[in-house]
Amino acid sequence: MSKPSTTVHEIDSTLRSVIQSLIDGQEGFQKIGDDLEDGTLKRYFYAESLKRAEFRGELEAILHREGVHDVHESGTTSGAVHRVWADLKVKLGGGDHTLLVTAEQAEDEANDAYKDALEKDLPLPVRQVLTTQSAHIQASHDYVKAARDNSK
Repeated sequence: MSKPSTTVHEIDSTLRSVIQSLIDGQEGFQKIGDDLEDGTLKRYFYAESLKRAEFRGELEAILHREGVHDVHESGTTSGAVHRVWADLKVKLGGGDHTLLVTAEQAEDEANDAYKDALEKDLPLPVRQVLTTQSAHIQASHDYVKAARDNSK
């Protein structure tokens, strides 16, 4: 007997979880970019904020094609905590290194959201989009980690 196909509800639930993570990333990269002193890192963080918005749009388009039209997410509590924590660190004089540590922790959570989503039984087109996005998120994590290591 064949396994039943993934329902729209399962796809919706899975993608909403990733979308929340992308909202956190979009807002977090923007906020940290505002506070970074290094011009190259600042530009990178702004570009990554826009990339998260693009990824979010791709996933929302999938949901719309699946018939889900009410896609209004706000991010996660954890993401809000990371942004407040980063803001506090800046006010206490933490500098770029401290902001990069915070950003790397947030990227770990984004990687986890994609990993969880990719463990689900999703239609191939959805899986392909998530796989491509996940590879970018991992590369971004590695860039942020390397920048953190070089900012000591």
